[in-house]
Amino acid sequence: MISNNKVVRHLPNVITLLNLTAGCLSIVSAFEGNLQMAGVLIIVAGVFDFFDGFTARLIGAYSPLGKELDSLSDVVSFGVAPAMIYYHLLKSSLGLEASDGLLTGHIVLAVPFLLAAFSSLRLGIFNLDARQTSSFIGLATPPSAFFTIGLVFGLHSSWSSVFEFFTSSPTLLILLIVIQSALLVCELPMFSLKIKSLKFSIAYKQLILLFGSVALVAIFGKASLSFIILWYIFLSTFFWILDGGDKGAQEVVGS
Repeated sequence: MISNNKVVRHLPNVITLLNLTAGCLSIVSAFEGNLQMAGVLIIVAGVFDFFDGFTARLIGAYSPLGKELDSLSDVVSFGVAPAMIYYHLLKSSLGLEASDGLLTGHIVLAVPFLLAAFSSLRLGIFNLDARQTSSFIGLATPPSAFFTIGLVFGLHSSWSSVFEFFTSSPTLLILLIVIQSALLVCELPMFSLKIKSLKFSIAYKQLILLFGSVALVAIFGKASLSFIILWYIFLSTFFWILDGGDKGAQEVVGS
């Protein structure tokens, strides 16, 4: 008979698989044209992604299997799922019919899957890079995915005209995909989102991000998610420059 302790130790892996399931359902929703639901399911996947690590730390249930499952799930939820959203946004911007697509010769529709490929590459690099223990080098896959779904939420908000400027243009959408893919694997240090202390002198980066995010939510409401990710990228770049560029990068990632 399996002991309760062994069952509990598998709990983080179960939560990770729920992350994967939410990512799969997001892809299905995108296929069916319900991009808002696809976005919501990516957020659900993000919640599971947070709690699998939190649970593993809480019960001390780290394992090589859990690490592999986490990366595989993240590729689906934060790589393939947002790529599918970009696929539909790009297809719509091109004015294509429902029956048109890659198989009917519209090769440009392969571009969104650069995001899936670079997300996979980013996760592989992250697993092998000992520098990324307490912060990140390059944009992590969850905030990258949140930026994408923020575009969808923005299109269904009172700020829709701002977002339509980008999503109605195939050129701008492709540019966003390329920039986002590059950010995933670039050498830009990005600080951890975890607040380990409420002292401003220690957690000033996270607290500034939090205060700015609250202000963005108050201003933009449902349309704030993409702006919050841009705010995070801006702050990471600003603090990297403030810390002295490459020299500061070594100090940040080693902390």
